[in-house]
Amino acid sequence: MAMSSLVIKARVRANPLLTWRALRFRNICSGGFGVATSESDPANPPVAGTKFLESFKEEFEVGSRVISLETGKIARFANGAVVLGMGETKVLSTIAAGKGDAVRDFLPLTVDYQEKQFAQGVIPNTFMRREGAPKERELLCGRLIDRPIRPLFPAGFYHEIQVMASVLSSDGEQDPDVMAANATSAALMLSDVPWDGPIGVVRIGRICGQFIVNPTMDELNLSDLNLVYACTRDKTLMIDVQAREISEKDLEAGLRLAHPEAVKYLEPQIRLAVRAGKQKKEYTLSMVSEQTFEKVRNHAEAPIEAVFTDPSYGKFERGEALEKITQDVKSTLEEECDEQSLKVLPKVVDAVRKKVVRKRIIAEGYRVDGRHLDEVRPIYCEAGHLPILHGSALFNRGDTQVLCTVTLGAREDAQRLDSLVGPPTKRFMLHYSFPPFCINEVGKRAGLNRREVGHGTLAEKALLSVLPPEDDFPYTVRINSEVMASDGSTSMATVCGGSMALMNAGIPLREHVAGVSVGLVTDVDPATGEIRDYRILTDILGLEDHLGDMDFKIAGTRNGVTAIQLDIKPAGIPLDIICECLEPARKGRLQILDHMEQEISVPRTQVYRNSPRLVTLKFSNEAIRRFIGPLGSLKRKIEEETGARISIGDGTITIAAKNQTMMERVQDKVDFMIGREIEVGGIYKGIVTSIKEYGAFVEFNGGQQGLLHISELSHEPVSRVSDVVSVGQQISLMCIGQDVRGNIKLSRKATLPQPESEKKSVVEGSAPVSKEEPNIWGALENVSNGEQQKSTLEELRLSKNENTASNPSASSPPAVVIRSAAECDEEEKSAGLSKASKSAPIRLFTLKRDKKLKIVQSSNDKPDSTLIGLFSKSSSRIEREKKLFSKDDDEGENNLNNLNDQETDVKTRMTPQKLKLGTKVTAKIYQIRARGLVLDLGGGIRGMYRFEPNGEKDFNIGDELQVQCSSFTSKGVPVMSLVDEE
Repeated sequence: MAMSSLVIKARVRANPLLTWRALRFRNICSGGFGVATSESDPANPPVAGTKFLESFKEEFEVGSRVISLETGKIARFANGAVVLGMGETKVLSTIAAGKGDAVRDFLPLTVDYQEKQFAQGVIPNTFMRREGAPKERELLCGRLIDRPIRPLFPAGFYHEIQVMASVLSSDGEQDPDVMAANATSAALMLSDVPWDGPIGVVRIGRICGQFIVNPTMDELNLSDLNLVYACTRDKTLMIDVQAREISEKDLEAGLRLAHPEAVKYLEPQIRLAVRAGKQKKEYTLSMVSEQTFEKVRNHAEAPIEAVFTDPSYGKFERGEALEKITQDVKSTLEEECDEQSLKVLPKVVDAVRKKVVRKRIIAEGYRVDGRHLDEVRPIYCEAGHLPILHGSALFNRGDTQVLCTVTLGAREDAQRLDSLVGPPTKRFMLHYSFPPFCINEVGKRAGLNRREVGHGTLAEKALLSVLPPEDDFPYTVRINSEVMASDGSTSMATVCGGSMALMNAGIPLREHVAGVSVGLVTDVDPATGEIRDYRILTDILGLEDHLGDMDFKIAGTRNGVTAIQLDIKPAGIPLDIICECLEPARKGRLQILDHMEQEISVPRTQVYRNSPRLVTLKFSNEAIRRFIGPLGSLKRKIEEETGARISIGDGTITIAAKNQTMMERVQDKVDFMIGREIEVGGIYKGIVTSIKEYGAFVEFNGGQQGLLHISELSHEPVSRVSDVVSVGQQISLMCIGQDVRGNIKLSRKATLPQPESEKKSVVEGSAPVSKEEPNIWGALENVSNGEQQKSTLEELRLSKNENTASNPSASSPPAVVIRSAAECDEEEKSAGLSKASKSAPIRLFTLKRDKKLKIVQSSNDKPDSTLIGLFSKSSSRIEREKKLFSKDDDEGENNLNNLNDQETDVKTRMTPQKLKLGTKVTAKIYQIRARGLVLDLGGGIRGMYRFEPNGEKDFNIGDELQVQCSSFTSKGVPVMSLVDEE
């Protein structure tokens, strides 16, 4: 390796008269100035030279990406340092080995992965503007690096090793996790640490059935497969999968594609190690002598075999029996004064246990608890274990027990992610907890645990693919998995319990998801290291996980796999054996799904009193500003008083409450502050502001004034208004319509229980229909204001007896919806209605705060039509009707004629020319205009009646009049006159 050279160059001053030192001044020293002497100012002071850093680089291509490995330029003091680049993303991985030989019986390997915000040109938004403790993603990436490299360290190598991977720059296109794993492999190859590498790690995606090697983040968003595969030249080391119900056949195809692509990483690492690698250092290995092993085996093998062949032992009974055997062997060695054997006794006894268990499984096909190799432990399922919660489930498989709970929240409750790549938030979270009592141990709770984060993320990936889309699924969901007892595969039990808890919460999952862990026991030739025989175990125990070679966790539905995590203990397993494990895992998964579906097969539809509520209301921006208050003080005050979450959008207020009682409290406060859309049949709370002889005026819905007539106070006759209500009293009211002066009419008696005598006389369909409470997920009519109106309007039916009512507003409340003009225009644009759509007449009345009341009444021609159909009249149609009675009669006649042409009845299409002079008909008032009336003559024909001078009368829409045809206009519009005026 070339040595760095130092070049000394003379420095020439361009203008020494202008320099500080040329004037013989030196820097401030000891609080004052000093004059430099000529002796202290040498003519040619030494200057810094140029250091040359020799670096080595390898470039190669995997998939369609050019990858570079570089060493020698930075982190030169580390045992090994490599910068791996792909595009503009660069990752540095370094290796450091501890000094000295500490006495241990395990490999103290530490892997730290860091993503600092400078890599994407961002300053952290924390208080200290520094990165804090490792985030979940950093822990997961650290595990991703640790799992494939750990099995390749030599047996007995117990020296401290630290791996640190840091993202130097990120373009957001590539996920740095796989890059960091490959950089770590290259750094280990360069270091002096003994390691049986290299390894290759590759990511595989699939879009529209086509596999993609090293997909970008945008491609991963479209992919139904996210497969991370690590291997040596001929064996598999690690698999990590997140998929959308991919079949075992397609998954196997992806694995067989990933292996040769990952092998492409090996040769560049070997070439780089040859050029710039260090010579491997001789480390002391902690090995057990053959003599010591045989001595302990002779004392312990027979009693250990007796324990393992007795299936009546439980987990702790078996553990106590094995511990007693260890103590007996220890006593024997103490009598023999064999200090060397006593030092390694626990390790040797564990090796004897492993040998006994593996020998019995391979030779006899029976396991520790007496099960067959493909047998799943007994299962117990219970959904709704804690009914007061949003969702809960208890899942038992053998002695493993997990309690899963579901909590629902608003969108703003989603977790914020500060990772360099991926989405900024996460709306579905699964938190896994492994307390010490679940294995009958004493311990203390700390912060984030790598094992807990890894197991929780695996279960989260498994369940994420079956959740409904965010548009149909506006909640944030958190699952808590509390391990109550552990005897193997608690992460897969979390998948099963979490799936049942989600359905118990009413979330419409596409399918149930179950998980099972598959193990492997191999018989290896000690001379060649080749596998001579092996057995695959379904649903392994914790002991089988410890003494076996593999923990292959596979989760999925009946349709396919959703998540996989493979961890192995030997230095690789052939891919053929890995693919063979997929079928036993599928069969075991189907058995578990049968039990889960027997307990709960469809999402719950009941609305519990504690089920969450989510409502989105639309308001003008001015109203929202009033609601927020100065610096958001009013909004925060409501949240503190009620406990609900309120989020503000563009023209929307979204309220999330954990139960209906809380939602009602929040909506009441919103009503008083800014009001909400007024609907006939809607119930509101108001405060009595003044009392008159004929009724009371009530302020409600954010400052709206309504009239509570004395006849609407109670079902019983009321002589004085003050006997029932008083000024300042808060009462519940129902909007029943509007009078001719534009006043909103309210009713108190409509909210009171009706007497038995009146209940029998109520006409079906005339009573207002109260708004139905939203279902948890399925009936989210309150998600948006438009959808809320639509579902409510569809439920309301028009009265079928309007022909018998002289004044509809005086009888049963008409179908009235009060909306702003801007909302009406928006409804027209979204509906895309044609000009010929048929609807009932509309009257506009100006209310306070520029709000408008929209009255919709049914016609005789369509008695069964719903309000959603009547709501289709556009504002442009209203403008045309306003021009019917203009000063120019010909123009008004022309407009009315056009109106007739557009609103001809569907059943009998008639024209005004079929009417004869003198024909008498019973007409209904269709519109009231300044200079006359528009009459409905039946059959879709409209006629006109002009007011006589000083002859106006009180007319109401819907009144029936006896008229006869007196003439026709030049446009053919019939002109009617009253019969009693002839």
